[in-house]
Amino acid sequence: MSTTIPWRSWLLLGALSLLLFLITASTFSSLGVVLPAMIKENGWSFFHGFLGFTLLGAFCGASSKFPAILIRKIGVRGAILAGSAVMVAGFACLALSPGLLVYWLGTALLGAGYQMMALIPGTHVLSMLFKKRALPFGIYFTIGSLGGVAGPWMVVTGMAAAHGGWRPYWWAQAVASVVVGALCAALVGGRAWLEAAAVETDKAVAEDIQAAPANTKVYRTAVDWTVKEAVRTPQFWVIMAAYFAHLLGGVTAVSLAPTHLSELHVASAVAIAAISLESLMQVAARMGGGLLGDRVDPRWLLAGAQGMMAVGLLALGHAASWPLLMLFAVGVGIGFGLTVLAVSILLLNYYGRKNNLEIFSLVCLVGAVSA
Repeated sequence: MSTTIPWRSWLLLGALSLLLFLITASTFSSLGVVLPAMIKENGWSFFHGFLGFTLLGAFCGASSKFPAILIRKIGVRGAILAGSAVMVAGFACLALSPGLLVYWLGTALLGAGYQMMALIPGTHVLSMLFKKRALPFGIYFTIGSLGGVAGPWMVVTGMAAAHGGWRPYWWAQAVASVVVGALCAALVGGRAWLEAAAVETDKAVAEDIQAAPANTKVYRTAVDWTVKEAVRTPQFWVIMAAYFAHLLGGVTAVSLAPTHLSELHVASAVAIAAISLESLMQVAARMGGGLLGDRVDPRWLLAGAQGMMAVGLLALGHAASWPLLMLFAVGVGIGFGLTVLAVSILLLNYYGRKNNLEIFSLVCLVGAVSA
């Protein structure tokens, strides 16, 4: 008798995607837009203010092993609930921000909470439920990218409603984290159901690999590699280097673009529109990658994404005109959006599902270095 229920798998995909949307919008995509107001009101220097963005990215990467350990110990549901609590604490610190230390603590907590609630548990659950993963992963990352589009406009709307105040915005994000975190925890199911679903998924994947022709375009391993075996392959280090490069470029662009574009005398509304377009291109790249990932080998998607990222970052350096602003948005958007999708699928295709939680977490550690 089948353990997996198709509608439940897709419902979970929707809930996890909503969660990724929310925390993407409220952290990386919001902080860079709110920061100028926080810096002005508190009298901070730009160095000290943007150090918080560095801590956000650093703790997002450095804490990536912790969610994997937590999931193995207390299950996905427990990890999501713990992550929700950490996110609330982080937003509370930002909302209060009586000084730099509390602000820095808040950004560090948000970085750790991001990993505990989003990428690691999300990709782990989806890999357990779907045998063809490119499309559900594409949907998951696409909706997450929409958070990047919505984030700057959420800030503008929220601060306008608060008559220019930024503290109520962070409190609202704390409430939203509780609501969406509780929804996902309720839907994700217990450990027994997920493990039974994973057994069926692994069986279906093995049957597909065995039946695939020898010249198949997309390689998928028939063996689950251990972490030690995976890190001894050159492919692992190429994938990790690509993940490092996309985070280094993407986080730099998102965090510094508002200030950088203002120094180039780009109007604030135009700058926000360009940043949102960059996030919109992430959406398009991830949806396109999800549709292609089971037909075109993801290594080619990854190579193309890295090239686009380089072009977009070069354009951002001199983006005082519309053509260069568009090139920045398209290049960084496609490069950033497609890289994380291609990396996630490649790790599963090359090394299997059973130890992917630890392997993917290890790749995410490089985020601390890139930040």
